[in-house]
Amino acid sequence: MPGYFRIIPYPIFIQHMKSIRLTLCLILIQFAAFAQNSVSSDEKAVQDLIQNSFDAIFSEFDANQLGDFYTSDFILLEHGELWDMEFIRGYLSRAKQNQNRPTRTNRFEFIQTVIEGNRAWVAYHNYATITQNGQVVRELYWLESATAIRTDKGWRLDMLHSTRVDKK
Repeated sequence: MPGYFRIIPYPIFIQHMKSIRLTLCLILIQFAAFAQNSVSSDEKAVQDLIQNSFDAIFSEFDANQLGDFYTSDFILLEHGELWDMEFIRGYLSRAKQNQNRPTRTNRFEFIQTVIEGNRAWVAYHNYATITQNGQVVRELYWLESATAIRTDKGWRLDMLHSTRVDKK
């Protein structure tokens, strides 16, 4: 039985333990990085949802894309007013009738995005530059928050709250 129970010299044992610990640490770091990336991709998807919805709906006035960004029961609390889907459709229809409508460019600074399962909320600064014939005619600024849900078609906004901020 001398071959079965061989004593490993202490320095070799320590070297093997260091290798095992290093391997475990690398595995844990990779797992943590993967978990962090999946959260980051959801955060990015929700932030992209904000940007893309404003570009399509409030810059292009495209009512056909409402379902790509909003749930059917979406509401917008716009500086003390309640905008439901019917109101938004009417707003977009009136805006599209303006043959000389200005161009709106949107820019966002995200404050915080939180994902909890299939729900998300996001707080951000919303800046819009309105130009006509190549000249800036107005700059607008809002402080906003929104909630979104994950659907089988991706993230959709179900509520947006908007407060105009006066530039000082």
